[in-house]
Amino acid sequence: MKVCKLKVLFFLILLVVTATAQERSAYWDNIKNRESTLGLKDGFIEVKTAEFTLKLVKASQTVAGLYPHSHPDFDFTPGERLEIRDKDSIYYLGDINFRIRAEDGSWKSYSTAYERKKVKSLPTSGTILAASDLSNTLPEDNPLNIKRFYEEKNGELIMRFEISNPTKAPIEIGALGVPMVFNNILEGKTLDETHSDNVFFDPYIGQDAGYIEVKQLSGKGEVLLVLPEKNMPFEAYRPLLDDPSKRSIVFEGVHEWMSLSEAYAGTEWKNIRQWNKPTSMSLKAGETRNFALKFVVAAGVKHIQDKLIEKKHPVAVGIPGYVLPMDINAKLFLNYPEEVKNIDVEPKGMLKILKTGKNNNGFAEYSVQGEKWGRGRLLITYKDGLKQSINYKVIKPESEVVDDFGRFLLTEQWFDKADDLFGRTNSCISYDYELKKQITQDSRAWIAGLSDEGGAGSWLGAMMKQLIRPEKTEVEKLQKFIDETLWGGIQYSEGEQKYGVKKSIFYYEPDKMPEGTYSDTVNYSTWAAWNKKQADDPGRSYNYPHVAAAYWVMYRLARYHTGLVNNHNWKWYLTHAYQTAVAMPVLAPWYAQFGQMEGTVFLLILKDLQHEGLTEMAGTLETAMKRRADHWKSLNYPFGSEMPWDSTGQEEVFMWSDYFGYLEKANVTLHAILAYMPVMPHWAYNGNARRYWDFLYGGKLSRIERQIHHYGSGLNAIPVLKAYRNNPDFYLLKVGYGGTLGAISNITTDGFGPAAFHSYPSTLRIDYLSGDYGPNFFGYAINTATYITLDENFGWLSFGGNLKESGKKIKVNLTTAARNRIYFAPEKLWLTLDAGTFKELIYDKSSGEIKIILNPETQYSKYAYLRLNKKLNLKLDKMNGAYKVLLSKKATVINLKFM
Repeated sequence: MKVCKLKVLFFLILLVVTATAQERSAYWDNIKNRESTLGLKDGFIEVKTAEFTLKLVKASQTVAGLYPHSHPDFDFTPGERLEIRDKDSIYYLGDINFRIRAEDGSWKSYSTAYERKKVKSLPTSGTILAASDLSNTLPEDNPLNIKRFYEEKNGELIMRFEISNPTKAPIEIGALGVPMVFNNILEGKTLDETHSDNVFFDPYIGQDAGYIEVKQLSGKGEVLLVLPEKNMPFEAYRPLLDDPSKRSIVFEGVHEWMSLSEAYAGTEWKNIRQWNKPTSMSLKAGETRNFALKFVVAAGVKHIQDKLIEKKHPVAVGIPGYVLPMDINAKLFLNYPEEVKNIDVEPKGMLKILKTGKNNNGFAEYSVQGEKWGRGRLLITYKDGLKQSINYKVIKPESEVVDDFGRFLLTEQWFDKADDLFGRTNSCISYDYELKKQITQDSRAWIAGLSDEGGAGSWLGAMMKQLIRPEKTEVEKLQKFIDETLWGGIQYSEGEQKYGVKKSIFYYEPDKMPEGTYSDTVNYSTWAAWNKKQADDPGRSYNYPHVAAAYWVMYRLARYHTGLVNNHNWKWYLTHAYQTAVAMPVLAPWYAQFGQMEGTVFLLILKDLQHEGLTEMAGTLETAMKRRADHWKSLNYPFGSEMPWDSTGQEEVFMWSDYFGYLEKANVTLHAILAYMPVMPHWAYNGNARRYWDFLYGGKLSRIERQIHHYGSGLNAIPVLKAYRNNPDFYLLKVGYGGTLGAISNITTDGFGPAAFHSYPSTLRIDYLSGDYGPNFFGYAINTATYITLDENFGWLSFGGNLKESGKKIKVNLTTAARNRIYFAPEKLWLTLDAGTFKELIYDKSSGEIKIILNPETQYSKYAYLRLNKKLNLKLDKMNGAYKVLLSKKATVINLKFM
């Protein structure tokens, strides 16, 4: 039997390694046999500025390398790939794309990358480092004269395009873009190599205030910032899908910075509301205009804002961010040398903004209120004419969003068809929001099979909803799910694989199933249409946290509430959560070496075992998890997955490293998260942890594409906010809260939770499949909290609550859906409730006294169970280490007096 298991394990490893190798070689497939046209044989030009060494291909004068002086061996660009990327239509930094209006009214596209030819070098003098006429590498019918200059001005590297109209008639330019080509090609690299060599980059698509930040994967070192210099507002961010390099999990692809985009808005992007209003321009006969970008360096990720202010670039800070629940009294702080001339709201009535009159260390303060659900933007015009756009997503109050989500899952997605052949009766099944129908078949077995992230996501979301806003009728349905579908169905209930979790309970075996079982409209010829043997395999560890989380939630409901759960007692649920956790490294050892999505739940289970005095189980679980953490401690970058690079293992790796005191490894992990989880004034990118391939596995519109608030947002916010509570740092709070609210930003007005939002300007909408949204909501449910802090620039602030400052009193009314956690940063005070809810916190600045007010009792919560990280003089009974507070029909007030 052991030999058989080893053979199965070897086979699984072989499959993963083979798949990974195929992905890693995929980048070259479309280009390796193409003719070399970039002209590398002619050599290179190398020049220096105050901050960079710039290397250019002599023949094309495109960028072959960009090295910061502080790290002279590091190249922000994919210069290491020159000899394979020297082909037509492969974009480089220094290329330009544009569209002009033809005589028949259509748009014609031009690019310096389409057909490479040697450019004409121009003389240099003064601040000009290199210059060229690009006419040779553009089609003969191009009517414009375009020259490119690399310059140094005031120590800054400038890339400028001079565009002239030599004709006797005006020319309308409907699109103008500069490809942003940096080294995001991960092909063939180990995790150590990617974190040493590669970068990711994030766009703030904010008009004249826009920028791109380019960061090393390690999160360490300097950050490259690309800023508009002249006539280059950041209007749109277009994926360059005509680049023949194959996009895959090792290559997200190339995008371009667009300053004009109307030619696309009226064609490929027709009827899609863009982040900014699309524009075009008319170049008069004989007219010349310059379009320029500049490149500067910030000292690190947390210093980006400082560098922008230093460069007199507009800076915006939104509190609590740019996902805006309607009941939040939000704030916006603006910093720019010129005063604001006016602020327009688009569409009208979406947002209400008022200046408060305060000025905090150069930041003008505004109040912002969400008025209508949906996407909205502020267009700020400063007195010098500069324009800044800030995109918001207005949502319902968090409690309403969560209640809507629960109702949708337990009604529209509740599958109760009797005698389902695959045993899925009484479950929350995947859903197609476009067709308004449940998904009972899909070529990806897991989508219809209630397992893996893409299939388990819906029932996981339904379970996590009960953790923060339990509803009796919903809990009753979920009890049926556990007894009839999960235990003994999705999860083995007996035999050698007991507590193992199947990859799917839907499978494709037409020869063994009744005729008509499978639809002939579904393509079942792919690798993902697993047969029963493949579907029954318990060897994928990522399925175990979903199941463990379900049991853990039901344990909490049974233990701390009365009358909500009646099918099993609390100990049955906690034991099953424990057994699932310890089964994972035994039955799924290869995948278990990696950090798991939602792996935080194992730590929560351990703490509850400890609270309950179940020392033997707690010791066994802690030992099993320490083995994993010790392995991660031995690695430089311990957060891989079966993918060459991933952004999901970091959550669990950080949490266990933090728990076991492996602080160096926790810091390495945190820095890596900050490299791919930006802070910027745009709801879609603020706190959005990078994910770009999971639409393939959990989406309806299947493609490689930067996903907007996929589950990386909610999950990566967990370690970021834990790090903040360890050591309050305002930057971490902005990152973590952006991810936390981002996790619920895509839920529709009727409660559908989609896999993610599509970032391509041709789409800009949610995906229509529920898919793997559940892990995202897991992140929200266990992480949502109210944070109260005092910032040196902005004063008293609240994230997740409305704060009022009156004399010596600070009052905060909670607005989160859970209302069960408060972090008071000045005292590093962490308050949590296992049952009951907070209404308000009151702080007396003069005495330092804190008063908390609890909401009245409910039918199922007669007691509140209060935990905090400081000793109190409270004459209250304790249960499992929590203060047991008897609630009444009125609010309960507790004065916190610390020992």
